[in-house]
Amino acid sequence: MIQGTASHVGKSVLVAALCRIFHRQGLRVTPFKAQNMALNSFITQEGGEIGRAQAFQARAAGVVPSVDMNPILLKPSSDTGAQVIINGKVHANMNAKAYHAFKPHLRGTVQESLNRLKKRYDIILMEGAGSPAEINLKENDLVNMGAARMAGAPVLLTGDIDRGGVFAALYGTVALLDKEERPYLKGMIINKFRGDVSLLTPGLSMIEDKTSLPVMGVIPYFHDLYLPEEDSVGLKNTQGPSGAAIKIGVVRLPHISNFTDFDVLAMEPDVSLIYINSGKDLQQFDAVILPGSKNTLTDLTYIRQRHLTDSLIKFAGDGGTVAGLCGGYQILGRVIHDPGHVESKLEEVAGLGLLDVTTTLHPRKTTTLDEARFFDRAKAFPLTGYEIHMGVTEHGADASPLFEITSRNGTPCKVRDGASNSSGRIWGTYLHGIFDNDAFRHDFLNTLRQAKGLPPLSGTGIFYEQKLEESLDRLSETVSNALDMEAIMNIIDRGIM
Repeated sequence: MIQGTASHVGKSVLVAALCRIFHRQGLRVTPFKAQNMALNSFITQEGGEIGRAQAFQARAAGVVPSVDMNPILLKPSSDTGAQVIINGKVHANMNAKAYHAFKPHLRGTVQESLNRLKKRYDIILMEGAGSPAEINLKENDLVNMGAARMAGAPVLLTGDIDRGGVFAALYGTVALLDKEERPYLKGMIINKFRGDVSLLTPGLSMIEDKTSLPVMGVIPYFHDLYLPEEDSVGLKNTQGPSGAAIKIGVVRLPHISNFTDFDVLAMEPDVSLIYINSGKDLQQFDAVILPGSKNTLTDLTYIRQRHLTDSLIKFAGDGGTVAGLCGGYQILGRVIHDPGHVESKLEEVAGLGLLDVTTTLHPRKTTTLDEARFFDRAKAFPLTGYEIHMGVTEHGADASPLFEITSRNGTPCKVRDGASNSSGRIWGTYLHGIFDNDAFRHDFLNTLRQAKGLPPLSGTGIFYEQKLEESLDRLSETVSNALDMEAIMNIIDRGIM
């Protein structure tokens, strides 16, 4: 198990690297995170919702993602509340206090997922959350030492030296562990180091002496690796090269979800992706995208307060391209109804009115892995994506369907999705992951290039799957060289003895 001194110290990426290392050795390996709190999620082949990080780790391991890899997913909908997803399906909305009281009922769920994975894999690589030293949350813990005890898993503790204070963080975490937890801890890893590792030698010796634990390796800071972020803590405001030919703005909503939809755009060599939270200077962009949201009505109110509404309408009226994904698609419409108060106490909120569609929120959540194609058969390339939404959107007379979904969770269907206006410059869809399709992304970017009088990409754009695999291989090689893998294998073999 990989635990950390805090959030965003690199646990998810380290688990992905180890998944790829062991996979390349011919072992059957799977990731596991008992409880994940994240707004970036993924849909499995069963139609279940799990954290996006576990899906990425499964890819690194060469296995198909399943709900057992992340049996509990919390999707924050406010500062104190979250949607609780168990075994891939929505269970309830709870505030923090209610969920903390509910956690003892979930131990069986976590144990059952672990038991199923143990039957299918040689190695389970577990990931903790936050820190195991959150002493106010230790009671009923399911994801750190609580999960390690359930699995009988030895633990490696990771600290982020790039933040500063890594030795204090490692020492303090070890010191705050209970005597029953301490035997599970077998070593430490220092992550995100820049510079000459020999300069760390005195510190490494001292922390080993003070904790009686070995440092298993020092992992360098990664540059130019295209790896998805788990949550908005790691979201950079600007991505891609400065001075790029194409500038795309993404509205940074307070409850932004699945912003990994746009990672691949930032990988393109001629695209600069900028997250925005006001309506200033929209004219600098070739396109503005409204992302997914876990609380669409609240976020729609937010963009009005930030004076984005009028700016977006003017930008669209001046010929700019505006796209919306999932919640962003709903925001582009005329109105969003919430008669059952699925998201808030509001009954309805007027949208931007840029698309002639109307959305009604429903308690039942759509979670599907999709195959699709353009509704206009002139563009024949196939598409894949996934849906995660709690609304049904109806078209008006001035909106045309954008896609036809041909398969949901492996079952053939014919379902209209998305909408566009008559010019095609304003469009929206429920499909997440749409830009991961190389043909669609290149077509989208070439349309923007054409509007500026620029030549098409003509084969110079990146290919997403290839880029991701190259990044995973580079990641695993770097981590393998930095860690004492022989010692780690010995720890796995010995367990907690």
